[in-house]
Amino acid sequence: MRKAGGNLSKAVVTTSIALAASSALAQSSITLYGAVDDALTYVNNQKGHSNVYLRQGNLYASKWGFRGVEDLGGGTSAVFDVQNGFDPNTGAMSSSGVLFNRQAYVGLQNKTYGTLTMGRQYTPYYMFVGPLTGSGWLTGATGAHPGDIDGLDTTVRINNSFVYTSPVWYGVQASAMYALGGIAGSTGKGETYSAALRYGAGPLSLGAGYLRMDNAQQTTGFDPASTGSFGTSALNTGYVSAKAIQHIAAAGNYNFGNLMVGASYSNVQYIAGNQSIFRNTAVFNTYAALATYRFTTAFDVAGGFAYTMASKANGISDSAKYQQYSLKESYHLSKRTTLYAVQAYQRANGQTLGAKGAGNIVDAAPAVGDSQNSTPSSTNNQFVGMVGIALLF
Repeated sequence: MRKAGGNLSKAVVTTSIALAASSALAQSSITLYGAVDDALTYVNNQKGHSNVYLRQGNLYASKWGFRGVEDLGGGTSAVFDVQNGFDPNTGAMSSSGVLFNRQAYVGLQNKTYGTLTMGRQYTPYYMFVGPLTGSGWLTGATGAHPGDIDGLDTTVRINNSFVYTSPVWYGVQASAMYALGGIAGSTGKGETYSAALRYGAGPLSLGAGYLRMDNAQQTTGFDPASTGSFGTSALNTGYVSAKAIQHIAAAGNYNFGNLMVGASYSNVQYIAGNQSIFRNTAVFNTYAALATYRFTTAFDVAGGFAYTMASKANGISDSAKYQQYSLKESYHLSKRTTLYAVQAYQRANGQTLGAKGAGNIVDAAPAVGDSQNSTPSSTNNQFVGMVGIALLF
């Protein structure tokens, strides 16, 4: 009997430990996630030459990361997310020397009061507006607006930032960001501000956002000590010495069953300062439309058009204009694996500033989406076609 009682006591203790562990696991979790995306790519003109090559991160950026949550009780949780971008063709990190280049943050989340996080993060401007545009529905590689001039793909990331995001109230959600410059003696230099609103109910989704990135201006160009970073291309290479860059954008989508249609507008200003190598504020306006159609649960298509026009300033009388047409076809082998093809054509007209700034007026050169930011065409047109596979995990 004593032996049986001893076994019973051990069983009770073992069961208690197992239940406690199970409870802890239910309340807290760490998830490994990511994507691997690669495509055979053809470009008719990269700085004067056609090219066939493998390009990663087209439908989804190739990345891996860890996200975690710990239930602290009372509806509050601690959260974190760290994410690394990489190139599956070489194994290299997307940003040399920066392990978690895409984002890295920690914070608190409450069901009633919202979420506050701090670290390297995407802006509310991008998070609330970007998914409603071509970069979200088509792909950033060929569907982002020309050169991703308005930062509605993932080219903009902010260091040293705080982000507050509210709960959803009657379909409405708000978010705001502030990033500390952190420069001793000049803490205001290099700051970033962003705010955005979105609404979603039934078939309608709307988003509007604001972003301003200040230049720390301790060196020429856009000082790397600034909290913000953004993509540069043939569209904006003459304006990266701006004392500040301001983005305003709005977008909306509406679903008609299997058909979705959308439209967006963005305004980007490169504000001249004492250390800028251009004289007058440069403005880029982009008007865009898109549509998607799901034929079956496995097959869908999407198309978009974007028209970007620059203001007449800095001695330019024939301002730059960019027209871009984008298509995407996707076949989903499963919930995680997709075969895709994308095509995009862009035509540029007019003139803009070259890398030397004021006085360096050059013919506008096309850069499809954000896939050709470092390889613009040497003529006034550029075509990109890709066939690839993307796997989520």
